[in-house]
Parts: sequence; structure tokens; C-alpha cells
Amino acid sequence: MRHARSGPRRAPRALRRVLTAGIALATAASLAGCAESQRGAGGGEGGTLTFGAAGAPDLFDPFYASDGETFRVSRQIFEGLVGFKPGTAEVEPELATSWEETPDGKSWTFHLREGVKFHDGTEFNADAVCKNFERWYHQTGAGQNNALAYYWVENFGGFADGKEPSLYESCEAKDPATAVIHLTRATSKFPDALGLPSFSMQSPAAMEKYHADDVKAQGDSFVYPEYARSHPTGTGPFEFDSYDQSNGSIKLVRNEDYWREKTKLNELIFRIIPDETVRKQELESGSIDGYDLPNPADLESLRESGNNVQVRDPFNIMYLGITQKNNPALTDLRVRKALAYAVDQETLVEANLPEGAEPATQFYPKSVDGYADDVQDYPHDPAKAKQLLAEAGQQNLTVDFYWPTQVTRPYMPDPRGIFNALAEDLREAGIKVNPVSKPWNGGYIDDVDNAKADLFLLGWTGDYNTPDNFIGTFFGTTTNRFHTQGSPWGEQLAERLRAADSEPNEEKRNGMYSDINRDLMSEYLPAIPLSHSPPAIVTSPRVRGLVPSPLTAEEFASVSVSEQ
Repeated sequence: MRHARSGPRRAPRALRRVLTAGIALATAASLAGCAESQRGAGGGEGGTLTFGAAGAPDLFDPFYASDGETFRVSRQIFEGLVGFKPGTAEVEPELATSWEETPDGKSWTFHLREGVKFHDGTEFNADAVCKNFERWYHQTGAGQNNALAYYWVENFGGFADGKEPSLYESCEAKDPATAVIHLTRATSKFPDALGLPSFSMQSPAAMEKYHADDVKAQGDSFVYPEYARSHPTGTGPFEFDSYDQSNGSIKLVRNEDYWREKTKLNELIFRIIPDETVRKQELESGSIDGYDLPNPADLESLRESGNNVQVRDPFNIMYLGITQKNNPALTDLRVRKALAYAVDQETLVEANLPEGAEPATQFYPKSVDGYADDVQDYPHDPAKAKQLLAEAGQQNLTVDFYWPTQVTRPYMPDPRGIFNALAEDLREAGIKVNPVSKPWNGGYIDDVDNAKADLFLLGWTGDYNTPDNFIGTFFGTTTNRFHTQGSPWGEQLAERLRAADSEPNEEKRNGMYSDINRDLMSEYLPAIPLSHSPPAIVTSPRVRGLVPSPLTAEEFASVSVSEQ
């Protein structure tokens, strides 16, 4: 039985957060076939599931990770105080059975499951919770690098050295089954952020034994300790077995002492296959049992071959980013609005994105609190775009438009096609486009972060269901990918976002976010929201019980593989 979360204020928010009825209907068949506990339905033999991964993880310690392929593996090994209800972005109890907060939102009491053990046989308890929080907070040296501590910095801010303010204050183990987390201010992130893989509970004994914090910078990369490479130790349904880098294979095995019912699978293997076409071929040959983000053009043929193609509810945003640092013309709101009028969203979505994609009116989906139904819209109007450019004295505007190669993203399945469509829209409005393409991990992200791109394609899949996780991540600091720090309103926007996140009254907070969304689209327009796209995941006919996640955060403990 799942326990409802505690607290007089949080439950109504959870009810409003449930994603659309469509996803409930879409997953009903899968849910009906599973036992009450989706993640651990049934015991017994269930063979081996081999999943095609698009990339190799650098490490297996989720605190130091920020990439989807590392998280895909770590979600099977680790668990957090909270998790997400299968098929939704709704928070539910995991290693905590319930929780409550103080009226000021600054202290959170978590009541913990008893009898849970880490894979090394040590007890999960309040002391372990506090040791994990203190480990994160007391990072030093390379451990504070944004590339490693990305999710801590984004969600909690600074560290114990006090160089930057931190959301975290302290952790108190009141008794073995009760942990109290003290914060420096209220935040809309709690408790949702604790469902992120980076904040999973890890065995303090294993981390000490294998020197988990002994990470070192080496040039532009990092050297990871033995713990992160070979001994990740959580409480989840699967245990880490091995990583054979010679053949790109990661092997997990069933946790025989799991606190829920054991997974049916004996083994879960991730095979690293970077090329999407090869992943499809491997699925068709029976060498793998599934893979993520199949090309939208392949969905029909995959279905015709008898495979199970599940399309997730869209919980993402793709946007046309605008850098205001190097091109003075782009600091003029009239020019940014001209770009918005130039874009033909409807045609872009219809021609270049999968079925079920929707044009975006603002920077997050309707299912997120604070969504505003009355934001300014920008219908496709090249004449209006030309008029605004003329008013700004920018009839001969030229932009460096960057787009990524060697990548597909849940929100951006076809970067080349999307770029071509948008570039043609801009040219129709009289804007000269200088195209620049670079590999995603071969200069594209670096150039965007270093303000070399005037315009760029990027997006976001929500980590959890709060406004701060979307627009707070995008615009909540003055050092962001849009480089708004030079604008007269950049810090004002960042301060408004901090104030909204810190507001403990839910109704007032949602109103603050609605106001920000309206101003983002009318007064600021730091980027142009384009679309919400439903990414797919495909498995062979042998696979049963996989519940697709709108967070692209699937867990495989509910899965079984039949013999054919």
C-alpha cells in the first residue's frame, strides 16, 4: 500500500499536479497488469533485459552526474526519500513513508521506512540520511565544480565553506526512523527535488570504504574514485555487478534482499550503442530488448514489426534561445519580438515533430503550477516582423544561428530539420542567417554557454513538477545561457523568481509565477518557446510491464521478459 504524504498544504498541490487524463488512459493497461507496487511486482525468474543505451556513463555515483544515461542506470540501483508515481510527475513516498513541514516551510520532518538495508547489508536510517546530506554540503575542491555538483548547485546553491548562500542548513537524526532537514528559507522545490537521482540515498559505509569524495580534476576532465567506478551502493531493486568497457556493457543483478517484492528480472544489462540506426537494427535482430528516443520517422515501422512503442506525455520545452551579450541588436525587445513573429510554430510542429507535439505559448507545460492562459502570443506574421525590425533600425539584421549535430533530444528529435524550418522563417522576414553547426558534445554546448551563438536551439525535460525547475533553471540567475546579465531587467527577473520560489503560501506563489510567465512573454522575451514534444520509448514484444515516464525516468523493476 502506498502512503499519502503528510502535511495540510501539500496534498492539494499533488492532486493538481497529476498529468493529463490522457497519460492515465495510455498507461492503464500496463498499470492493471502490475501488482500494487509498480516498481517491484512479483518475485521469481524473469530472465535478462538488455536495453540499448545511447551513451556511456562516466561514473555511477549519481551525486556527481548530470547526464541522462548515468541516471538511467543509477535509478535502478538507488532510491530517494521520495519518488515519482509511475506514469506521472507526481511525488510519492519512497524511502520516507510520509513527511510534514513547519508553517514557515524551513524545516521538514521525514518519517523513514524501517527494515530497509543498503546493498552492502548496512541499515538505512536517519543517520544515513544525514550523512548523505552532510556529504553533499561539505564538498570541497573538485567536488564543488558545477560540472560535478550541477544538481546541488541548481537546487541548493552553495556549500559549507560559505562562499555562496545555500538552501541547506542542517540535518537532524531525531531517532533512527525520523530525519529533520532544516533549510535557510522556504522553497517550492521541497520535497520534489529529493526525487532526483543526484539526491538518492547511498550507503555511508560503502562511500567511506571506497573513498567516494576523492574526486580530482585532471585538465578538462575528472578522475573518479573507486566507489564511483565500481562500488555504487544503494537500496534499489538492482545491484551493480560490472561495467565491461571493452564491449560497452553494464550489468546489474537482482537485489535478493529488496524491501519491496523482488524484481522478476535476474539481470538488467545496458549495452552502449551510440548510433540510433544501429539501436534499431539491434532491436530488430533480437540482440537488445528496447531503446529510448526512436526516430519519429521509424515509429510506424517499429509498430508494424510487432514492437511496443509507448509515447510519453510531453513534459518538456524546446525553445529558440537568444543571446543578448554580443549582438547589440538582440538587446532591443522589438527585435526579439520580430523574431517571435517570424517563427511559424504551427508548421514547425506539424512538419518536424512527432504526432502529439504541441506549440508552446510559454516556457513550461500546462500541467505545471503557475501556467498562465493569457500570455501574449505571436502568430506567424512576417510583415509584422519586418515592421518591428524597421522601427528598431535593424532592417539588415544578421544572426549567427547555431544548431547541434550528433544528437537527438526528447524535445528535439531532428535538429537539422528544425533548424532548416526556422532559418527559412527568419529569411522570409528579411533576416540574414549565418548557420553554424557543431557536435552537441564537440563544441555546441560550450559555444552556447560562452555566448558565441546569437540564436540557438535548446530545451529541457522537467526533472520534477515545479515552475522553478523550468523557468527558475532557465532565468533564475544572471549567469544563464541567455546572458541576460547585461539587460536592465535580468537581475529583476532573477529576483522575482527567487521570491516566488521562497513563497510558502501555495496560492500566492502560483499567482507570482503566472505574473512572471506573462511578463516573460511580453516584457522580457529572453527566448522563444517553440514546442512540447512527446518522446517515445520502444521495447520488443517479449517485454511486459514497462511504465513510460513523462520525466523519461523509467524504472525496470516492474518489467519481465518472456521466452519466444
